[in-house]
Amino acid sequence: MNQPPRSTDPASGLSIFFPAYNDGGTIASMVVMAESTARALTPDHEIIVVNDGSGDATAEVLAELTAVYPRLRIVTHEKNRGYGAALRSGFRAATKPLVFYTDGDAQYDPRELTVLWRRMAELPGVDLVNGYKISRADPFHRIVIGRLYHHLVKVLFGLRLRDVDCDFRLLRRAVFDRVTLEKSSGVICLEMMKKIQDAGFRVAEVPVHHYHRAYGVSQFFNFRRIARTALDVMRLWISLVVRREHLGGR
Repeated sequence: MNQPPRSTDPASGLSIFFPAYNDGGTIASMVVMAESTARALTPDHEIIVVNDGSGDATAEVLAELTAVYPRLRIVTHEKNRGYGAALRSGFRAATKPLVFYTDGDAQYDPRELTVLWRRMAELPGVDLVNGYKISRADPFHRIVIGRLYHHLVKVLFGLRLRDVDCDFRLLRRAVFDRVTLEKSSGVICLEMMKKIQDAGFRVAEVPVHHYHRAYGVSQFFNFRRIARTALDVMRLWISLVVRREHLGGR
């Protein structure tokens, strides 16, 4: 990978955060790679892990990491609050002008943040750089469900994205001066991208790799969660598309 552009602009300060739930087997490698990647991009960076009520060794691993990496901060949810709640906590905890997040399960490589960083440097007017999966490394049924979900919400919400559910994003923290996130479930990604698009922010997209899950199991792909997500999507559609509440009901 080519050497990424290093910025000396104070506005290039970078927060990296990972929502983590039972990711004890992967979160250490994610933090290590994030630290080395951020250090190559800017001297002004921080790393945050939101431990969303994990029941495995995630908390113990994070405690050991904080002794080695002074820029690492831990946000702890005593009970599992959901993916959306973990993201909202991460965005609240971030203090730098640029914020990058991806999941703690290592299905994305945080070193590819350099690709997003480069695109944002090339296009100064861009507010968010969104990854899209080159090829989804999941079981066949997850790929099918994921594609159906993507095409459905793209039509329902009028989204102009290639991959609304690619949780590999670099954005300006100032976006949240105008965008307020409310969801605690996984539909927060849909809520976020719809609100960002409707607010007129400029979005760029870059391809990133997606890898097989090396540890743990998906918390989403079971019938109860899929049914709950379908209900959340319809409620969100009524709020954002029918009533346009985030735009003052216009």
